Amino acid sequence: MESAPSVLLGELFARSADLLFIASADGALLHGSGGLREALGPGVEGGALLADLAHPDDRAALSAAWSSLLQRDEPVSFSVRLRDGGGAYRPLSCSASRSSDRSAVLGSLRPAPLAVATPMADDELNTLRLKARILDGLVEHVDPMTIWALDRDGIYVYHDGKSTAKAGLTRGQHVGRSVYDLYAATPEAAAEMRKWYDGQVRRGRGEAHGADWDTWLIPLRSEPGGGIDGVLGVSLDVSESRLVEKELRIQLDQIAAQQKVIRDLSTPIIEVWDGVLTLPMVGTVDSVRTAEVMDSLLAQIVEKRARFAILDLTGVEVVDTRVASHLIQLITAIRLLGADGIVAGIKPTVAQTMVALGLDLTQLNTQRNLRAALNYAIRAMTGAQGASSAASPAPGKRPAP
Repeated sequence: MESAPSVLLGELFARSADLLFIASADGALLHGSGGLREALGPGVEGGALLADLAHPDDRAALSAAWSSLLQRDEPVSFSVRLRDGGGAYRPLSCSASRSSDRSAVLGSLRPAPLAVATPMADDELNTLRLKARILDGLVEHVDPMTIWALDRDGIYVYHDGKSTAKAGLTRGQHVGRSVYDLYAATPEAAAEMRKWYDGQVRRGRGEAHGADWDTWLIPLRSEPGGGIDGVLGVSLDVSESRLVEKELRIQLDQIAAQQKVIRDLSTPIIEVWDGVLTLPMVGTVDSVRTAEVMDSLLAQIVEKRARFAILDLTGVEVVDTRVASHLIQLITAIRLLGADGIVAGIKPTVAQTMVALGLDLTQLNTQRNLRAALNYAIRAMTGAQGASSAASPAPGKRPAP
């Protein structure tokens, strides 16, 4: 610049506007007034391009107005929407002209009048202000939330929220950028994003920027019943809750595995003799445990070709009526597999419960304790083997006619 910055600043702030700026010929913002920094944020200085702050739909008109400004000596006025520090676009009227030495551009900005067909009523204006305060409260204080909005072309027009920092982003970073350029890495992803404009409210979960997000997608209409001209996105960072859920699931799996080990240890199936299995049951016997015992015992009978299965109830003090019925069914199932079931060590209380059921106990083989049951099984097998040997002829002899 040929003139001193102090001269330009004096020339600039001599004007009667609140939002003032000095820009280079290529549109880089060199200095801004306090009102401008308050309205648009501190990013308006330090060489930021005015075109980068403009709404994507206004950049062509801004470029044409700026070219006209550089070719003329008189001021040029135009309208433009500029992004503020929160990522929202503010409609402004701009009046700018070349400095006296033509080395810079001096400009002033004013809020543009609302482009509405009829003036807003006070209650409508109050409602609009309330909604704005609610939105500001959400993005400022709800920690895991990011709120963003797209126009009909997929360009970010709003992007704010405290969780943007956790994702490694700055607030408003995506404003003016295309969602298709940022996230549509494949044609399938781009096609899925275009479905957001079909008028359906969606909710989805996914990972982005190293975090897990739970996102609602809400279609936006400029007027009730009109076409979809934008999409509102509300994204919650659920990374911490997902981690807690994962840890809880691991703990539940560990507890389930430990419970299975305990059940297996409390109901071991032991082969105490060739062809004789015993199942000692200790503690409380419920319906779930009895069903598991039935499955395991029947499988072992088939696998080991057992002749006898002894249910040792010595360590069981109480059973309910439902469990007693299950035990009777278990003995019946053992017989259907070609083996004999023996119940040993029944306590008086358990016997009373089984009698009270009115079940048919005539076919139930019971023994005083495990030793008696084992003796019974061995004698039965020995007697069967002796009878089988007597029925078979000695080697070299023929059976009598």
